[in-house]
Amino acid sequence: MDKQVQLAMAKWPNVPHCYGWLGLDARGAWRMRDQHAQESDLLGSKIANVILRGFIDRNYQSDDAGRYFFQNGPQRVYVELQSTPYIAHSDPQSGWVLHTGTALTNCDAVWMTSDGHLLLQSAAILAQVDDRDMVDAMACVYLNDQPASDEQVLAWLENPHAGLTFRFQQQSIPITLTSLTELAKTHPFVAHPQP
Repeated sequence: MDKQVQLAMAKWPNVPHCYGWLGLDARGAWRMRDQHAQESDLLGSKIANVILRGFIDRNYQSDDAGRYFFQNGPQRVYVELQSTPYIAHSDPQSGWVLHTGTALTNCDAVWMTSDGHLLLQSAAILAQVDDRDMVDAMACVYLNDQPASDEQVLAWLENPHAGLTFRFQQQSIPITLTSLTELAKTHPFVAHPQP
């Protein structure tokens, strides 16, 4: 957390929290959700300012209830999640990187949803792979130690069984079929935080 944020929290400890105004989309973009976006259940406008995005990234965290927020000085700005709390992108130098810029150095579990989304877990971090990076992700999917074809993955989605794995660095991690609803039960995160 930025030092200036810590100082503001100490100076103004009782600032009310903010809900609904900030979102994270399924591609890892921060979204400003004005009143119209909130009332119409829209994603909102992408935040383009690089400095602001970096500030949000550095001060992004969660509370004990699984609600994710951006600590904006003394105020918590709770985040509307389109998918998971983190989004993973492929990076030629670092492998897999979160939308916040942090590299994933390990992977503990991998899931796939029935609609083909791939999700990676590293300790308490749960990240959906950006759909634009699925070509790179699918190159890491193996069936019985051989690269899996699209047809094999589609067949596995119809009838999941052992053998489908994800190669992360030197590991082969079994892939489990799931849904975001099921994952939210075992890896608590709140997609739509409320006061």
